[in-house]
Amino acid sequence: MAAVVMDGKALAAKIKEEVRLQVERMDRKPGMAMVLVGENPAAQVYEAGKRKDCQQCGIYYETYRLPEDVPQAELLDVIHFLNDREGIDGILIQFPLPGHLDDREIQLAIRPDKDVDCVHPSNLGDLILGVDCFWPCTPAGVMRLLAEYNIDPAYKNCAMVGRSNIVGKPQAMLLLRSDCTVTVCHTKTPDLAAECRRADILISAAGHPGLITAGMVKEGAVVIDVAVNRDAAGKLCGDVDYEAIREKASYITPVPGGVGPVTRAVLMENTLTAARLHGKGIAGEDDPI
Repeated sequence: MAAVVMDGKALAAKIKEEVRLQVERMDRKPGMAMVLVGENPAAQVYEAGKRKDCQQCGIYYETYRLPEDVPQAELLDVIHFLNDREGIDGILIQFPLPGHLDDREIQLAIRPDKDVDCVHPSNLGDLILGVDCFWPCTPAGVMRLLAEYNIDPAYKNCAMVGRSNIVGKPQAMLLLRSDCTVTVCHTKTPDLAAECRRADILISAAGHPGLITAGMVKEGAVVIDVAVNRDAAGKLCGDVDYEAIREKASYITPVPGGVGPVTRAVLMENTLTAARLHGKGIAGEDDPI
C-alpha cells in the first residue's frame, strides 16, 4: 500500500489561521522585518512568500534590501535599529550572507527575544538545554507534521541525514527531547544506507537529489524530505526518490508541499510568540503569555 502523503500545505493553512485569529484580537499587532543582502533570485522568492504569509496572518511586515557589497558595520546598524524598534517583534536575516560578512557577528547582533528563526547562539544553547525558547522553523515544522499525523517519535530510531546548524543539529535535539533515539548521518558516515535502513523515521536535509533510494528505506518507515533541490530538468525535488519510496514508506512528505509550507507557518507562530513576550497581549487578557 502506498504511503500516506503528509500534506504540509493543509497544516500550514491551519497554523496560519490560528495565528490570524489571535492577532485579530490583539491590541497591538506583531511586526516582522526581513533583511536581504544582494539580489539572489531564490531569496527574492523567499521574501515574497514571507510577505504574503504576514499579510494573511495580519502581521506587520517590512523588508530591508541591502547591496551585495554592504559593509559589515552598515548591516549591523540596520540590525541594531530593528532591535530598538518597538513595532518589530521578529528579525529575519536571509542566510547565507556574502563571503565578506561575518555570519556569527550578525547572528550575535540579533536580540534573542526577536530571533524568530533561532540563529542566535543563546537560543540554540537553550534548545540543547531544554529551556523554553524559539524553535528553528524547519525542525519545528517537522515536529508539527509528526504530531499532526499522530506519529510519536518516542522509542523509535531516527536517521537524521544532514548536520547543518539550521536543520540537522537542532532537529536531532528536538527529537531527543521527544525520547527518540537519533543517529546523525553526514558525508563521512561509513555506511549511510545501513543507518537509514535501521530508521523508523528517516529525515533527509542533505541537499542532494536522489540521495535516498528505496533500497535505503525499511518497510513502513516515516520519510521526511526537508531538502529543496532542482533536478536536471530544473524541477523542484528533494533528497529522496519520492515515487519509489512512496511504495515502501508508511508516511512521506512531498517536495514541494511538505515541510516547506509548515516552516513558513511556524515563523508566523514564532513572531506571534515574540510579540506576546514584548507585552502585545490579547485585549481583555491580563497575562500576555
